[in-house]
Amino acid sequence: MNTSAPCLIKRVVALFEKIPYSLIAFITRFSIAAVFWKSGQTKVEGFAIDLVNGTFQLGEPKLAASTLPLFRSEYHVPLLSPEVAAHLAAFAEHFFPVLILVGFATRFSALALIGMTLTIQLFVYPEAYPTHGTWIALLLLLVAKGPGAVSIDHWIARRYR
Repeated sequence: MNTSAPCLIKRVVALFEKIPYSLIAFITRFSIAAVFWKSGQTKVEGFAIDLVNGTFQLGEPKLAASTLPLFRSEYHVPLLSPEVAAHLAAFAEHFFPVLILVGFATRFSALALIGMTLTIQLFVYPEAYPTHGTWIALLLLLVAKGPGAVSIDHWIARRYR
């Protein structure tokens, strides 16, 4: 039996390569969707879904009282008024994560969140590049490889091939 280091490394790598992409993609989708969803929840009142604690509040959503002042003072983005930017951000941080989570229009939704992340990086928090780099890496994986087999996109692609 050959127990040399190169042989052992090859066996370990072969074992790692057996991790199904669909598992990796689902964890990626869930994780990045949670990041944006939780951020979106800080911007609204009257609409909350917390799967961990099992709480739901499905009233008419509106911007939280703290949201507009934050967009006026800290979250400056070019070409958009704070009011428009606040509403767009709140919408995007709820809409695209849901699409990513269920795996529908995943690549396009990931591209939208990459655009949002780049905007935040360039105009709001330029010092947060380690966090934003992580988000973009996860989103790029979904753009490049898709949502995996546990997704609506996969079901649609299989149905119409």
